[in-house]
Amino acid sequence: MGLNPELLEVLACPRCRGGVEEDEAKGGLICRACAVMYEIREGIPVMLPDAALPLSESGA
Repeated sequence: MGLNPELLEVLACPRCRGGVEEDEAKGGLICRACAVMYEIREGIPVMLPDAALPLSESGA
């Protein structure tokens, strides 16, 4: 079960303000422009710039 689609529409990357897409398999939100993933913990996206994982480390 993923995030509410309405929530996903309004979420933006805190670094570039661009859109994010959910990757349910990896458990996070991906910003392709910044090449980072923000984890989703207990159903809550952790949208902190310092908490972002580089896509190379996240395996996405």
